[in-house]
Amino acid sequence: MTASTITWTATDQEHPARTASRRSMDAVSRGAKEEWLALFAEDGVVEDPVGPSMFDPDGTGHHGRDGIAAFWEMAIAGVERFEFVMRDSFAAGNEVANIGTITAFLPGGTRVDTEGVFVYRVGDDGLIKSMRAFWEVDRAMATMRQAD
Repeated sequence: MTASTITWTATDQEHPARTASRRSMDAVSRGAKEEWLALFAEDGVVEDPVGPSMFDPDGTGHHGRDGIAAFWEMAIAGVERFEFVMRDSFAAGNEVANIGTITAFLPGGTRVDTEGVFVYRVGDDGLIKSMRAFWEVDRAMATMRQAD
């Protein structure tokens, strides 16, 4: 994976879920799979996107570290680099909802922009219990084009 970027223009106010979400983006941006997996609770779940998709035909999510590792291989490992642009972030309780765009640069020079709301819930230990990404596959696929 080549150098990825994270642009955070949202609030920097400390919150455990916000911290976990930023650590998650950082690990993904560096291709640090094992570091990323260690951010999740043993019984964690990833729904990205929420509902049925090409990554999760049944729409039930990827459960536990083995399931989350399989998600990495399907959705993250093949991406050459990411650009994360988070414009806003709302923390409440043990969760945070980040609003922004994730751009994936794929092999062959193609890019896809995914706009969405990315919700992280953490346990008392700060580990991610769930990551739920609300984005629309058709909207993201409509942005697919050759990178500049």
